[in-house]
Amino acid sequence: MTSEGSRRLGRPPDSSSAETRGRILDVARGCFAEFGFEATTNKTIASAAGVTAGAIYHYFESKVDTYVAVYEDVQRLVYDRFDAGLEGAGTFRDMFGSLLDTAHQLNEEDPTLAQFLGSARVDFQRYPDLANEMGDQVASRRTRFFAAIVDCGIQTGELDATDRDRVLALIETLVTGLTDAVSGDGATHQLAVDAIKALVDGTLVSRPNPDRS
Repeated sequence: MTSEGSRRLGRPPDSSSAETRGRILDVARGCFAEFGFEATTNKTIASAAGVTAGAIYHYFESKVDTYVAVYEDVQRLVYDRFDAGLEGAGTFRDMFGSLLDTAHQLNEEDPTLAQFLGSARVDFQRYPDLANEMGDQVASRRTRFFAAIVDCGIQTGELDATDRDRVLALIETLVTGLTDAVSGDGATHQLAVDAIKALVDGTLVSRPNPDRS
């Protein structure tokens, strides 16, 4: 029988380590999204998660470590869903449309994902050292994902290879804008998604009619 003294400090008794860690990450995501990095404390996270502050330190050595783990977890959740959404899509329009639809679905299912990513961009500007803690793996996956969509469009002839860099910049800007601007309003979010699709299809904006004064 495991004695109380041999149990690692802070570990919640009779609980699944993976489940507890996952619950802490979920709760921490909401706290960081609402209050930001500076105002969120491990005590705040522990209270909201229903664990002791010591339990937080069992899984994460510092608040920075907690934040990094949340960021990596969010990126994994988001891009796993994005990748799954692209299955079966063989054109730029289909892939980009799937990306927008999946982003909207994620926002409907759990708004804290987009809210956290939006707040993270602000925190990274305020605290450069925090941004430096993020590994290259997350950025590399994001870059590969968007590049695959654009390269598909080049292969199908929907895009010109000379436009690759600016289409990449456009996609990243649009997706970033969706998380920053309307993550809390599902109806407005859907309108924005529909408008972006129409813009890509060329059905949203018409040339000026010279007969109209």
